[in-house]
Amino acid sequence: MMYDEDNPKFWEAKYKSDDAGWDLGGPTPVFVNISSKLVPKKICIIGCGNGYDAVMFAKNNFDVTAVDFAPSAVTSLKKLSKQNKVNINVLEKDIFSLPIEYDNKFDYVIEQTCFCAIHPNKRLEYEKLVYSILKPNGKLIGLWFPLDKNIKDGGPPYGTSVEEVKSLFKNKWMLESEEFPKESIKPRRKREKLIIFKKFEDSAD
Repeated sequence: MMYDEDNPKFWEAKYKSDDAGWDLGGPTPVFVNISSKLVPKKICIIGCGNGYDAVMFAKNNFDVTAVDFAPSAVTSLKKLSKQNKVNINVLEKDIFSLPIEYDNKFDYVIEQTCFCAIHPNKRLEYEKLVYSILKPNGKLIGLWFPLDKNIKDGGPPYGTSVEEVKSLFKNKWMLESEEFPKESIKPRRKREKLIIFKKFEDSAD
């Protein structure tokens, strides 16, 4: 079944009407802090939007792939990466249609307002996607949001809970850490939680 948010035109209209409420206008402070603690390796940012985080990670020597299917977002990221003189592999694609060449490719996947943007019926598919593109022992670094909204209230953004997130990333994953980060922007404090999962090295599909 197709949902409105499965169509890039749905998101393109939001960019065109300046209705991108998830856009911070710069890199996510939580990820800026994390970038200094990670060994720079291959990283994928799914639903990257205008790409501030992608550019920030690239400037910190990560090998960055950024994925979005809204043309305006992709154009903005390409322009931003050129201005900052960084190389980013920018893909204008639905995250669920990534080619097989990206299987087991990344050391890190960044989640920030992508999970809440897809229909809840596709969350199991989201888990399978992230699992497939991460290397064994790769990490899913997620800011899970919004925790104060009931999923029944609709979306996007669709609400979630820490319990739901943990139940989705359980069988083939290890929960590495979780916290309400002090770097969260004021409007999102206690509404988002940083939870990092690690893909089991010897997991079987």
